[in-house]
Amino acid sequence: MAKKYEDAGVSIKTGDDTVEKIKIYAKSTFNKAVLTDIGLFGAFFQPDLANFKEPVLVSSVDGVGTKLKVAIELNKHYTIGQDLVNHCVNDIAVCGAEPLFFLDYMAFRKLDPEVASLIVKGFSIACIENGCALIGGETAEMPGVYQIGDYDLSGTIVGIVEKSKIIKGDNITSGDVLIGIPSTGLHTNGYSLARKILLENFDLNAKVPFLNKTLGEELLSIHRSYLRLIKFMKNNIEVKGISHITGGGIIGNTKRILPSGLKLKINWEKWEAPAIFRLIQETGKISDEEMREVFNMGIGLIFVVAEDKLNLAIKFAKEQKENPIIVGTVE
Repeated sequence: MAKKYEDAGVSIKTGDDTVEKIKIYAKSTFNKAVLTDIGLFGAFFQPDLANFKEPVLVSSVDGVGTKLKVAIELNKHYTIGQDLVNHCVNDIAVCGAEPLFFLDYMAFRKLDPEVASLIVKGFSIACIENGCALIGGETAEMPGVYQIGDYDLSGTIVGIVEKSKIIKGDNITSGDVLIGIPSTGLHTNGYSLARKILLENFDLNAKVPFLNKTLGEELLSIHRSYLRLIKFMKNNIEVKGISHITGGGIIGNTKRILPSGLKLKINWEKWEAPAIFRLIQETGKISDEEMREVFNMGIGLIFVVAEDKLNLAIKFAKEQKENPIIVGTVE
């Protein structure tokens, strides 16, 4: 009997049905700059450059790591799409850029149109919140790579910034101050370690010590977007540098924007890490050093400002309903 593609575990019809299912979510993010519908070989986007003298495109690509395993185990898939968009948006926002459009890649062992639709729903929610368009993507079935029920995601963001307003940390100097902005939990980093420790001791659907919600709810807390806050701060005060705290922790990420010869002095006693971090550390008997290298410890973003701008920066952050924390200095 002649073999078919579907015999190998790949259904073209399911792929076509999925595209039709997710189109409504993608199109809900479209603006006048999007020139084509979903489904062509390429996506067309015509940015409005009228307000730019020297426009520079900024791009970034990322995933959400093994946070996916929590979503899969709990069968809750729409928040993971928001995680991915917000993570990517933050990565270019700290450079001074604003997002234009987002593209996704989803890979499954066996494509489930309902799961794919929920993921894309999450993409669309976050794209609308961040003012960018979901203009295309790719969905793949790879039965020889993934286990039953598994999938993986990656996302690409493209944004724009005026060349003279790029934020790279070039003018950071000794004496500058680090202002931390709270995270909404683990965000999308450290889940391999967190899962190894916590799932050996607790059930995802159970309430656990320190938390006012189930462990699963806490671990699926959405990686927040800092775009609105960053736009407000950079438009009202000189921000010398901004760091998105992801894998590598506060020091590992913030030192990436420091000029040569400078280092960070973090005052770890200035804030109390949220309960989830305490639960991980105490359950797994993890050292402070390891925790600080792996996790954001409750600080998802850091602004670097001159000391004489500190009070103003704190004032502006509070105006945006934030709880800014002076976490350290540059030396």
